[in-house]
Amino acid sequence: MGCGRCEIVCSKAWRKAEDREKSAIRIGPDGRGGYAIAVCDQCGDCMAMCQAMALARAADGVVQLNQKDCVGCLICVGECVRDFMFWHDELPAPFKCTACGLCVGECPGGALEIVDG
Repeated sequence: MGCGRCEIVCSKAWRKAEDREKSAIRIGPDGRGGYAIAVCDQCGDCMAMCQAMALARAADGVVQLNQKDCVGCLICVGECVRDFMFWHDELPAPFKCTACGLCVGECPGGALEIVDG
């Protein structure tokens, strides 16, 4: 539907702001008249790129960013081939989806789900 409710719930929950640019999920046109969802698929490629070793896979399989270890170099943002690592100049570190599922519960069209890999 492209309503953006998932973006708003994400930014409010994690960044305490109703700002789609601070969301770890992005919705945009797919070029065919519909919408595409851009959200981290937890591939883990970013972990090898991080020279500060601030990215690691948690026991549940989700790639997490430790903000205390992050040096803000943004290599992870620039090198993510899927463009799922985000940055906003008002935030202290890059960010990505943590598979919390809040967006799934808020999607009125049922377009989102968490799938174990």
